[in-house]
Amino acid sequence: MGHKAYSHLESIPNCRASNHLTKGCLVLEGGAFRGLYTQGVIDTLMLLDLNFSCVIGVSAGAIAGMGYVAGQIGRAARLNLEYRHDDRYIGLRAFLRSHSLLDVGFVTEDRGVFEPVDEERLMDPRRRFVAVATNCLVGQPAYFEKGVCDDIALAVRASATMPFISPMVYIDGMPYLDGACSCRIPYEWALEQGYDKVVVVRTRDSSYRKVVKDEPLAGLVYGDYPALVSSLEGASARYNVQCEDIERLHDEGRLFRIAPSEPVFVDNLESDLEKLGDLYWLGVYDCFASIDALRAYL
Repeated sequence: MGHKAYSHLESIPNCRASNHLTKGCLVLEGGAFRGLYTQGVIDTLMLLDLNFSCVIGVSAGAIAGMGYVAGQIGRAARLNLEYRHDDRYIGLRAFLRSHSLLDVGFVTEDRGVFEPVDEERLMDPRRRFVAVATNCLVGQPAYFEKGVCDDIALAVRASATMPFISPMVYIDGMPYLDGACSCRIPYEWALEQGYDKVVVVRTRDSSYRKVVKDEPLAGLVYGDYPALVSSLEGASARYNVQCEDIERLHDEGRLFRIAPSEPVFVDNLESDLEKLGDLYWLGVYDCFASIDALRAYL
């Protein structure tokens, strides 16, 4: 392998989900490598035969959602826990290929390195899958739906392309960046689409709120994109409003929220594989702990 991997990699499940569908929309927050929590949750959902008919994800949530819709239990987690220290994914070779420290294409494209995404199952028309990216010209979220957009893998890549460290991704001549620049948790889309059952998977504990502060780097880096600058500057305040709203809707029984049961101390580009592995298992644990309440909600 030539690089360090998670010490308990063999314990991550490697199997396929059933074809049974559960009505409702699964909403997956972003969070870069905090997405290992999401991967623990969705693997458990698949093992418990809860395969939601619609999935919408932002950034790491879109990457996790891709594997969930394709029914590949453990794929996203194994990839991150095996290849985090491979420089084709994060490092020099990633930079040479993608002009970014992190090459999202390593996860979304079949490069013959890792188990490819099951394209046939991913594109099954019975399930909706939406990746949220940010349109840099207008600073607003763009919702790319498989079967509607031309290239869902490219849309997922755009959704997970982190600002400041990666170049914009162009789709049909338009520049896009990480969906989290404009919408970190796309639960409102699910509600507006009329879904009665909406399950939100967070990557921060339910009490977490961002410190709202000035973002001078946004104007320096993206001065030619004033709407994007405005969106980046307002991102933390918007996120805090979303967090409050999700808790209220959860308490009212209008959606179901699964969130880390303890604070998450994992960086965006976390390099400690044991911490990442622990976060995956926290997602598994929390999903099992929530399952009776989730089934009652559904």
